[in-house]
Amino acid sequence: MNIRDYLQILLRRGWILVLAMVLTAGSAYVFSKGQTPVYRSEQTITILPARNDTGLTQTLLDLLNSYRKWMDSYTLAGTVIGQLHLDMTPEQLRGMITIASDRPTITLNVDVDMTNAEVASHVARAYGEAFVQWRTQQNEPLQLADRITAELRDPPLPSQIKPTTQTNTIAGALLGLLIGGVIVFVLETLNASVVRRNADVERYLQLPVLGSIPDTRGAL
Repeated sequence: MNIRDYLQILLRRGWILVLAMVLTAGSAYVFSKGQTPVYRSEQTITILPARNDTGLTQTLLDLLNSYRKWMDSYTLAGTVIGQLHLDMTPEQLRGMITIASDRPTITLNVDVDMTNAEVASHVARAYGEAFVQWRTQQNEPLQLADRITAELRDPPLPSQIKPTTQTNTIAGALLGLLIGGVIVFVLETLNASVVRRNADVERYLQLPVLGSIPDTRGAL
């Protein structure tokens, strides 16, 4: 098939592609709008050694994972729930929180995903403040040169992460294009063996058509 044949198919079956794209994109849009929005608040905690010492810095890097585990505990979740008067269990709260450590910047990141943006920000801040307070207590028996302190960066600001309506709509349109393409391919395959025009005979047999018998049934 040449380009002209493809263009003819597109003109003949293009409405199928358009219809499939409209239906799937519209469905994705309606589905996204019907979902409950989920917001994420992130609190970054910077951890600082008291002195610029390679040994202390390496010790701090080794402790990052233990810090992360300390924050991702049922005990801390229960403390935050009591502090903010949240109506949930520690297990439920932990399911909404992701705590990650970043070695290059020596930071801990607390991501809180909730349907209530304001509560998500309060929880993220409470986790950060709890860690700072804990580090302060741990530093009390240590000499100043051996202490590891923690500081909170900018206050957590919530941003919507779900649903991604625009992305879902575009993905729906692409899916519709794929489905429509499959439908057109099947229809064209089923009709491939049907000869309707002189051009079909010439294309399949690679021979010129010298003449044809006209359909006279309508003249009776």
